[in-house]
Amino acid sequence: MSDVLSAAAHARDFSGSVERGGFLLTYRCEGQGEPVLVIGSADYYARCFPAFTRDRFRFYFLDHCGFAARTDGQADDDFSLDRIVDDIEGVRRQLGVKRFAILGHSGHGYMALAYAARFPDRVSHVVMVATAPSQSELMLKAAEHRFDAHADAERKAILAKDLAQLDADIAAEPGARFRHLLVRLGARSWHDPGYDARPLWQGIPINDRVFDHLWGEVFRDIEIRALATKIEVPVLIALGASDYLIAPPDSWDDILPVFRKVDRVVFANSGHTPPLEEPEAFAETLLGFIEN
Repeated sequence: MSDVLSAAAHARDFSGSVERGGFLLTYRCEGQGEPVLVIGSADYYARCFPAFTRDRFRFYFLDHCGFAARTDGQADDDFSLDRIVDDIEGVRRQLGVKRFAILGHSGHGYMALAYAARFPDRVSHVVMVATAPSQSELMLKAAEHRFDAHADAERKAILAKDLAQLDADIAAEPGARFRHLLVRLGARSWHDPGYDARPLWQGIPINDRVFDHLWGEVFRDIEIRALATKIEVPVLIALGASDYLIAPPDSWDDILPVFRKVDRVVFANSGHTPPLEEPEAFAETLLGFIEN
């Protein structure tokens, strides 16, 4: 990308795509202010940050291959964390953005941390939103225990009703199991247990094999302490008080001291997605974290 194009790119909103390994990775660049690179689905996460946040941040929303359309039938089958980090860096070079805060939501928080560990000169801050220390059996059991002990009867009834429809969803669209599961787990994911997340997912490609490998194996076994020791920049761990999808906030207690500089913030009226559930509070927290 030429210097002229790079300068123009930072002055306007635009979108595009990059082909990598048989996947078409989409990016969306929106807003003005502090640069924040958000890894996941460009379209999904653009919907999770309300319009007013574009007055405070310059967002670079990036797909990874789990949310990308295949360009042909020869897409590779490397779904490692290293591959994800390579793809983030490849799209970053295309965009020409030099230094930024990197934000990952849920399992994407591990991707953000791994990128910062590999490319420390590119990253000013790391933000992990609704991320547990791992997706290990221990952490999943902690999430189950918290839901069983603290969720009210209404939330549990909504979850049971929604999960009863999951098999039919998958049968109707078997290639998008990950999306169907997240939608039907809404009572564990949102502060409002009846929130309908389906519009957020409209038109989002899903590659289940990517999620099976990353969430089912890589993030199950991830050594978060080893990654934390490699991070020199400030880290923000933003969690929701009503997030029953992941292990509770105190699951980070023994790991926080490993980071050189870390803040943990729990949003009282949020579940798994504080940027959408408490957008003003989240935006203020994020801006204060980046500016200080």
